[in-house]
Amino acid sequence: MPIIERDPWRYQYFAEIDCPEHVRVPTDDADAWALSPSFRWVYDKLAVAVSQGLDCAPHGVEPAHYPVFSKPIVNLRGMGIDSRVLATPEDYRQAERAGHMWMRLLEGPHVSTDFAVQRGAVRWWRHAVGQPGPGGTFDHWVVEADGRPALEEYCVRWIETHLADYTGMLNLESIGGRIIEAHLRFADQWPDLYGPGWVEAVIGLYARGLWEFSDADRRDGYSVVLFGPHGRRYRHPPAAILEEVRSSDQVRSLQIPFHETRAAEAHPMPPGGFRLAIVNCDDLAVGRRMRAKLARAYGLEDGSSSDRDAAR
Repeated sequence: MPIIERDPWRYQYFAEIDCPEHVRVPTDDADAWALSPSFRWVYDKLAVAVSQGLDCAPHGVEPAHYPVFSKPIVNLRGMGIDSRVLATPEDYRQAERAGHMWMRLLEGPHVSTDFAVQRGAVRWWRHAVGQPGPGGTFDHWVVEADGRPALEEYCVRWIETHLADYTGMLNLESIGGRIIEAHLRFADQWPDLYGPGWVEAVIGLYARGLWEFSDADRRDGYSVVLFGPHGRRYRHPPAAILEEVRSSDQVRSLQIPFHETRAAEAHPMPPGGFRLAIVNCDDLAVGRRMRAKLARAYGLEDGSSSDRDAAR
């Protein structure tokens, strides 16, 4: 398979695409860290914050003002593990631990942006905006057809300054126009929403150092997520239900992103819920209907964030 993919529910995007034997394209942060030793510093979230002049420090240096946002300095497993808002000095004292940091609490849209970078020059980008749910979850993501010029200008300048020799895919997460995390990979949750030929273009970037992608038919896409309450042992829905969802008009793909044979606590999940399904689609209403169908198959309500709040 041309892409190094650890999650079997995402093999569907890459398994049938040709790739030179020597090419290695990471989709997981641990693999990206191992493959790019010159640039792995970007996984240091404290260094990323410092590079932007944001108010921040490791735990041990108490904030002068509150609220702040606390998180691990390095987290290669993602999913917002052990991150939280600290509103008071008492919150800080209870949360203080080695290997963690705090930074100014940012406000504004949470945007995930994939960039194709060729020797430090940005050749392509695409934004996805998360609609937040409770406890670090997301109800859905909108993969936007349109640009965000101010954010693009800021990120491009940061990339040109700090990653001048980098070639490959790069994902930057931002809140309110400032970068909170950097990843030496793309977001493998929705590559099918970027359009035909996009994965082949990624392989070409890693194989030849060149980005070649037309991107002439952009349209908004949606990645609708189903979360269930923690503390349960889930099983995959019946195959007939999964096929019904996959074959629905406007649905691009379906992911069931957990292992039935592993304990629930072995999966990295945000505090607000256990991720049960992801529906990538061209129509948000269709995605929500399919999520509701899957939620019923799991014995839940419609799977919306309001239902998760009620379950808690």
